[in-house]
Amino acid sequence: MICQDLPKKNLRGGRWVPMSVKFTILRKDHRTGARMGILSTPRGEVRTPAFIPVGTRAAVKAMAPWELEEMGFEMILSNLYHLYLRPGLDAIREVGGIHRFAGWDRPILTDSGGFQVFSLSRILRVEEEGVRFRSVYDGNDVFLTPEEVVRAQELLGSDIAVVLDYCVGYPATKEETERAARLTAKWALRSLEVRRSEKQALFGVAQGGTYLDLRKLSAEELAQCDFDGFGIGGLSVGEPRELMAECVEVQTGILPEEKPRHLMGVGDPLGLVMAVALGVDLFDCVLPTRMARTGVAFTREGRINLRNARFAKDPSPLEEGCPCPACRRFTRAYLRHLHKVGEMLAHRLLTWHNLLFMQRLMLDCRDAIAAGRMNELIHFWREWEEAARLGEKE
Repeated sequence: MICQDLPKKNLRGGRWVPMSVKFTILRKDHRTGARMGILSTPRGEVRTPAFIPVGTRAAVKAMAPWELEEMGFEMILSNLYHLYLRPGLDAIREVGGIHRFAGWDRPILTDSGGFQVFSLSRILRVEEEGVRFRSVYDGNDVFLTPEEVVRAQELLGSDIAVVLDYCVGYPATKEETERAARLTAKWALRSLEVRRSEKQALFGVAQGGTYLDLRKLSAEELAQCDFDGFGIGGLSVGEPRELMAECVEVQTGILPEEKPRHLMGVGDPLGLVMAVALGVDLFDCVLPTRMARTGVAFTREGRINLRNARFAKDPSPLEEGCPCPACRRFTRAYLRHLHKVGEMLAHRLLTWHNLLFMQRLMLDCRDAIAAGRMNELIHFWREWEEAARLGEKE
């Protein structure tokens, strides 16, 4: 057993506290595990399946909050690791919490920063009590415990908080992965014991690397905890997509059906639709904004790399029928020019396009679920991926 005696009720201070979010499943695609629903929070509803733009430092790169609203996004994600280190919790609390700080009055999910702790820290020591690492900003020593992570997110005032988890890379030994899963489960228990906010939901995180038996054990233990929702972590770290799907399928088959499931860090189109078909409701990833900064745009015809010289005189929009400003007003030739000369407008326009692409993909998933044709959607994006792979080889 990874962890024993996990609580089966949300008891805070010895009393029952109602969950601060409600998840309602509206429709299912009975050929797959896909479901469409509504996640209700005190600050508004989030229709699922949903892609959550990543605002690591309380800002989605190159985008203003009202522009994200115009695209139809209903929730953003910020990262405790970065906000904890800079500007610090006091600065955010003094101005009224993370919503006012970021100028976003809709739901916010804060990630614990577990992935960043393990991926960004050159000097790292993992202990039973927590993790010791050096700040990427000033080199100071930092010690984070699961309890401090929960308290810090309650101070930020986010709508959904995520527990501290231990994320291993790929490949990793089974011994290392099992230790990470055991610590994640123990930290989850400790996180539940210290939560106090009645307005903030708390998500546990299932780990297990790419070992299906550890994925199964982690989900079984976590399912005993009455978290408000569950994250699936430690994937999209270099493993083959089919193996990622197997890991997701194992855990969605165990985690409570009535609770929302959040696949952390996955943002490629085929990976997203495959995970939706396996019963995942929420997604976040930096891929759309990061690719935009490298001059790459997602379209239904394939990926467009504007660094390629063949677009220098291309009068076409990035994608016919796309309603984003980049496609409505500008040509591929102009966007390529902006990117080549380092004009910041290129970053903004390509980011706008890629994020709207993700939003439209989620709308396609909801339509497919309603019509019972998720398998058809998966087939389309498999062909898209294969065409993109062949195009990159040419």
